[in-house]
Amino acid sequence: MDLVSVDIGGTHARFVIATIADDGTITLGEPETIHTEDHASFQTAWEDFRDRKGGSLPPRVSMAIAGPVGGDVIRFTNNPWIIRPALVKEKLGVEEYCIVNDFEAVAHAVARVDEDQFIHLTGPDKPLAPTGRLSVLGPGTGLGVAHLYREPDGTYRVSATEGGHIDFAPLDSIEDAILARLRKRHTRVSVERVVSGPAISDIYQTLAAMEGRPVTDEDDIAIWTRGQEGSDSLAAAAVDRFCLSLGSVAGDIALAQGGFGGVVIAGGLGFRIRDTLLKSGFAERFKAKGRFQELMASIPVKLITHPQPGLFGAAAAFAREHS
Repeated sequence: MDLVSVDIGGTHARFVIATIADDGTITLGEPETIHTEDHASFQTAWEDFRDRKGGSLPPRVSMAIAGPVGGDVIRFTNNPWIIRPALVKEKLGVEEYCIVNDFEAVAHAVARVDEDQFIHLTGPDKPLAPTGRLSVLGPGTGLGVAHLYREPDGTYRVSATEGGHIDFAPLDSIEDAILARLRKRHTRVSVERVVSGPAISDIYQTLAAMEGRPVTDEDDIAIWTRGQEGSDSLAAAAVDRFCLSLGSVAGDIALAQGGFGGVVIAGGLGFRIRDTLLKSGFAERFKAKGRFQELMASIPVKLITHPQPGLFGAAAAFAREHS
């Protein structure tokens, strides 16, 4: 069975033809990436992909969406598109569809991919627990969070969450300064304002202000590039500060969800900074939970390396819903 698997974020929409074999094995074709700002709606992006594939597509679609997916109207957290589920069949010309939160899809991927699709970040160097609760999160245009529960019989359950919108809790004076800067624009500062791709700009500007540097507003991608390359010490400090905050947030999510069977970092940005995470203070911040430090040190923390976990997971979600 073939279907179109779609992973829609704030900046990009990724499309692929996925095949689900009779034994449940999922294979993906070559993904196509479309910039959301280049299209007025998901329907016109769909038509663009259809044209790239010669004018026809399978009559099935599974969509992983960056935002809440319940209700009659789905609005994205970080892009202006709107999807009305009741009109999906009519607008896209499909017979069956599935809609899941983007990190719900990633959690499906975590549940399905092989152990060699993960690299170890911190905690015991052992596989993720075969049963019990796992937490899945990752930075991109926003911060996605999901919850995975593995049953003893080998089945699993996935829950979408909006954990990226919990309150940001500073742990030192630099994070106090970051929070103060963000509060000038936002009445309430969520962790997504600090632990997401665009957030590096505010971190960088805060550090510059602390040193009295006259730094102008810059594109976040340029800061990430210089920080990763090491060509700009201030940008490198901003990247390291980002990793510290990501460690803190990952630990908080694990505590809140009871993800003691393992924590998985995902998202395109998480994958791109994997080497930096290993050398940063991520691990120390993940464990720095006061009386629960020993518990946090017992949790294996991994990073998923599958190149398209959202697309793979969306196909897996479709297979579960329509099997």
